[in-house]
Amino acid sequence: MTIATLALRFDAPMQSWGQRSQFIDRDTGTEPTKSGVVGVLGAACGVDRTDDLRVQELGQLTMGVRVDREGLLESDFHTTQNVPNTAGVNKRTVVSRRSYLADALFLVLLEGDSETLTRLEQAVRSPHWPLCFGRKAFVPATPLVDPPGAVPAGGKVTGLFHRPLHEVVCELPWLEPRPEERQAVITEGEGLRLRAVVDVAPDAVDAEPRLDSPLSFHPDNRRFTTRTVRVTYVSPPPPSQS
Repeated sequence: MTIATLALRFDAPMQSWGQRSQFIDRDTGTEPTKSGVVGVLGAACGVDRTDDLRVQELGQLTMGVRVDREGLLESDFHTTQNVPNTAGVNKRTVVSRRSYLADALFLVLLEGDSETLTRLEQAVRSPHWPLCFGRKAFVPATPLVDPPGAVPAGGKVTGLFHRPLHEVVCELPWLEPRPEERQAVITEGEGLRLRAVVDVAPDAVDAEPRLDSPLSFHPDNRRFTTRTVRVTYVSPPPPSQS
């Protein structure tokens, strides 16, 4: 089996990656969750949410997320009228609080066998269903994978790489396209250090649990299991200034 890594750009004005959302309080993590990424891939491939086998297959991919721009944590409120109580009577108005990340930019990396990731890359380029980042209204601002043959200045930064994830996360250039954001780092005199959250073995040093690996997306029986990750910081090369 040939190991490869698929690099995807998650760029949108708003993204929401729920971790412990319940009822009227909908939270978001500070980077994409495993279940959220599997949901995006499932939509691209046309996987029905009741197809537990294919959902779990996607969840078996090793995942890493590099935070190329930390988002701003924001919240809004949704008002729903005529909500019945548990007895089905005495309807009421419910206000829910929903959190999201504004202006975040992520490099999402998936490691697995080359054949599987090649199919996923093709699916992401031409998705079966529309893609969104946590809510239907939170659509990508840019393609997850650059068009075939289109290599940005500074080299390829998305698509399939025939190298392991731990190399790709450090070697791919910073995705930040805004000159003012790049300049801010230089002005502050700080070297480029980006937060990265990468799947590791449970017995790895500094491993921490995340209950977000999907077993089922069935509407009546959503189930998740625990994966373990390590939070590190990497210093990738800067993007081309051209």
